[in-house]
Amino acid sequence: MMKSHRSIRQFIEQRIPRETLLELVRAGQGVATSSHVQAYSVVHVQNPSNRERIAELAGGQDDIVSCSDFLMFCADMKRPTEASERTGAAVTRGTTEQLLVASVDTALMAQNVALAAESEGLGICYIGGIRNNPEAISDLLRLPKHVYPVFGMCLGYPADAPDIKPRLPVEAILKEDVYEDDKAHVAAFDASMQRYYSERKGGNKSSDWSRNLTPLFETKLRPHMRDFLVERGFEMK
Repeated sequence: MMKSHRSIRQFIEQRIPRETLLELVRAGQGVATSSHVQAYSVVHVQNPSNRERIAELAGGQDDIVSCSDFLMFCADMKRPTEASERTGAAVTRGTTEQLLVASVDTALMAQNVALAAESEGLGICYIGGIRNNPEAISDLLRLPKHVYPVFGMCLGYPADAPDIKPRLPVEAILKEDVYEDDKAHVAAFDASMQRYYSERKGGNKSSDWSRNLTPLFETKLRPHMRDFLVERGFEMK
């Protein structure tokens, strides 16, 4: 199951039972967390107009509206810093380490939710596009200072079964003792991805892995994120 993940963007109208959703979040809470900080909060967005607005702000992603449940995963340093302050500790806020701890904790927690959901026959899709307009989304969800939205997640019962995308060969990922060059593995993977795009259901795309990275380094730069995080209280000092 863990090697068969695919992003689901089409859902049937069946709703996820409330208790099932709560169990998924409890499964998320079972993940490892740095120093037991649990630096995350999850906003369950149910209001239809809010979902429509988030879909628009995320770049027109209609699955946010059509899925059974939409969760916004937020890195949360408000709760732990305030808890520590109440004990009388001289709290320092806004460090780079706190940003990393909260972001990593949130990602780990979300992945546990995703695995639990898929084990129940549900489909999920991560929505990183919320970082296109994080300030507007934070205002919409009334996120306080020292909390920021990392990504969203659509959950529901799948209406389709897209092909599983190949992954890089393990030899490119697993380095032995030192960081070894992996250009040959990447070249082989590009060939695999070229075949995948040409052969997948309804496929008429001509590309590969390396060429698909272009937006990350040319257009999806999101330079506003640094100022946004500083304004949120993550000063990275």
